[in-house]
Amino acid sequence: MNLLKITASFLLLTATTIFAQEKKQESQSLIKVTEHIYMLQDQGGNIGLSFGDDGIFMIDDQFDRNIEKTQATIASMDKQPVQFLVNTHHHGDHTGGNLAMAKTGTVIFSQENVRKRLKIALEENKKIDGVASLPMITFDEDMTFHYNGDEIFVFHVHNAHTDGDAMVYFMESNVIHTGDVFFNGRYPFIDLNSGGSVLGYAKALSKMLMLINENTKIIPGHGDLATIKDVTFTRDMLLDLHTQIAKLYNEGKTEEEVLKMSSITEKYDALDFGAGFINTERMVKTVYADVSDE
Repeated sequence: MNLLKITASFLLLTATTIFAQEKKQESQSLIKVTEHIYMLQDQGGNIGLSFGDDGIFMIDDQFDRNIEKTQATIASMDKQPVQFLVNTHHHGDHTGGNLAMAKTGTVIFSQENVRKRLKIALEENKKIDGVASLPMITFDEDMTFHYNGDEIFVFHVHNAHTDGDAMVYFMESNVIHTGDVFFNGRYPFIDLNSGGSVLGYAKALSKMLMLINENTKIIPGHGDLATIKDVTFTRDMLLDLHTQIAKLYNEGKTEEEVLKMSSITEKYDALDFGAGFINTERMVKTVYADVSDE
């Protein structure tokens, strides 16, 4: 808990700052995934939405500054308030709209570490009025919703992007929302100071690959709709980078020396994986730091 207190609010600010630097979209984009599931893209992490006879089920809610526009977009599809909201992790580009959503009666769920980190950040910033923004219901390993004709399996993946990551799998619809445990077509942000790890991230993607198939539609935390091939490529990339950099570390190479070895990442850089807010240098530094702590 002491480590959480030291790092939680700092990491929330850092993550929010990093994601705010991402190229801004001119307008929100609501993308139809299936007949009743949609992906909403804007500044921040991708939102997942399920509409149906039971109501509206939502995954993540981006930044606070976006939430009114997001609510208006949802209302254009269905006037009733969102009933359930799952936070896939604690970063502000996925949880910033929590307070506004709670005020409309939305019940917020998360893995238990998400609530812990959000609560510490609120206390350190003395945002007492933000208590309502905390997830009301938490789980340890998994939970299932029976909603809008789907079994919605929400499950924890350990020490991947953070220590509180959850993926959300719509089993009948064969759609999965990965949270930030998958960034499509770019290097991922692995938050080492919030319990994330490179091998944990790769292991989480392997767990996901055991559930899905070639027909699964994948909503990533950031980036466009993806396929199983995209996920497999990212998993293999992380294992490759970890293997290469671990070998160099064990040979006594310094971080500065490793950063100069462009051959390590060249095939991924050629695909513009380093063009996002996690550039090549940040990715290599993350892997090197993780390897040095192992």
